[in-house]
Amino acid sequence: MYQIKINDKYDFDAVRSGEGLLLNNKNAVADIKHIGGGIYHIIEGDNSYNVDVVYFNRAEKTAQIKVNNNIYSITAKDQFDILLDKLGLSSLNSATLSEIKAPMPGLVLKVFVSEGDEVKKGDNLFILEAMKMENIIKCPADVTIKKIRIKSGDKIEKGQILIEF
Repeated sequence: MYQIKINDKYDFDAVRSGEGLLLNNKNAVADIKHIGGGIYHIIEGDNSYNVDVVYFNRAEKTAQIKVNNNIYSITAKDQFDILLDKLGLSSLNSATLSEIKAPMPGLVLKVFVSEGDEVKKGDNLFILEAMKMENIIKCPADVTIKKIRIKSGDKIEKGQILIEF
């Protein structure tokens, strides 16, 4: 699932459904033809669109596209960004971030960082298995790892301090 915002004005919920796409719980049907580079031609219903991907940043989940000579700025949040928002971790920066707490009970499958490592915002910290799903917990800011209180195979409880910065 993705939450998509266009021009900081319009909001959409997008979910892949089999080979299709649901936008705000409605099936989106379009004929998309890749012309070359970042240029596409899209036919949706009786409408035809020429789309040029001007800018795309996969890590930040941002893009700028030109549709029939109109520019649109797009930002997206995936399920992990939404979880970080709910936990209050999305707006933290290195000046105020001191620790990562367990967002839910689970089992630590793998730890990607070591004490003393300098990590950037968005880097993988560890994999947490919870409710039969693997969740990759990413760093919410640029920080240096001070102390790691978990290791692979540890069972953790919600709210437990896992990593200190």
